[in-house]
Amino acid sequence: MMRGSGSRQPLTDRTLIIVLIGLLLTGLVMVTSSSLNRTATLHHMSFYFTLRQSIYIIGGIIMVIIAIVIPQKYIEQWSVHALFIALGLLFLVLLIGKEVKGSIRWLPLGVINLQPSEVAKLFLVIYIASYLKRRQDEVRKSWWGFIKPLIILLLATGLLLAEPDFGASVVLIVTIMGMIFLAGTGLRHYCVLLLVTLLGITLIAVSEPYRIRRLTSYMNPWAYQFGSGYQLTQALIAFGRGGWTGVGLGDSIQKLFYLPEAHTDFIFSIVAEEFGLTGCIVILLMLNYIAFKALRIGQTAERRTAYFSAYLSYGIGLFLMSQACINIGVNTGLLPTKGLALPFISYGGSNLLVSCFSTGLLLRIDYENRCYFFKQSAYRQ
Repeated sequence: MMRGSGSRQPLTDRTLIIVLIGLLLTGLVMVTSSSLNRTATLHHMSFYFTLRQSIYIIGGIIMVIIAIVIPQKYIEQWSVHALFIALGLLFLVLLIGKEVKGSIRWLPLGVINLQPSEVAKLFLVIYIASYLKRRQDEVRKSWWGFIKPLIILLLATGLLLAEPDFGASVVLIVTIMGMIFLAGTGLRHYCVLLLVTLLGITLIAVSEPYRIRRLTSYMNPWAYQFGSGYQLTQALIAFGRGGWTGVGLGDSIQKLFYLPEAHTDFIFSIVAEEFGLTGCIVILLMLNYIAFKALRIGQTAERRTAYFSAYLSYGIGLFLMSQACINIGVNTGLLPTKGLALPFISYGGSNLLVSCFSTGLLLRIDYENRCYFFKQSAYRQ
């Protein structure tokens, strides 16, 4: 496709695709490295998690393709259905979900376990994007228009806390609050919401004894290194061993049953141990590129008055980056321990498929942006 005097305009963001592939391959390598000894002992098959992660990656690529070929107008038309599906899944998991380590977060679907909270986060973002477009003036000028999406957020957060899944609740709160702010809500309304939200998160954090124990151990993990601070101290040891360049791929000691969940929630610590600060920075740059690109794509969509696409882009960038920030904050001891996957890197099907579908939506919005401005340019010429 030509633009201007013979220059060629690409219809896809090739850099975004390359970064996505880089993250997926990095995740596969790190899942393999961090799980070899565990799978050999527990599953009597060294590449058990590697094979499953490879299948998830193939499924993720399919999700990207599906998201790219669906026009945004159809996603918007299904936004109300997305809301009911999200709330329905969160309610269903409480009824028939599979309990693991005291939490009911998974729906058994035969070959895989679906984590409804991952799907619900994206579907709620889709609905809120649609609401912000339809009620743009109301959200910016009236308290009622501002409060209505918060009622949905409160309901979804309540269902997540019933599992319980405090980490997913925080990600959802941060994402939707960010979307409302970027939609142009009044500063007075937003400041009141921010204060209420911070108070609510604080009350939730101290409402359960196990959360208080996590907060206590987080403040001084070495005092509880054989109890509630065990995971964090082992993760910090991994960071200390990694130094600047790491001990080398496959040479981690902490993954040898010292660090629990080394291939899922604490995989970033294994990256730090095997590739050092250098490897951590590379992953951070790739994740930040996706978040930055999501905001830029949303800004461009807003310029062409495609407000649903704009708010959806903002929401995707916020929920991917907030989840990544919380995971990395937990691994480095900046935040209390919470069970959240690192997008594109951690082992697991639900998070990977949703992250890939979300990135596919970004690519679709970017494609529609490019087509729009190409047509505008061709028309002017």
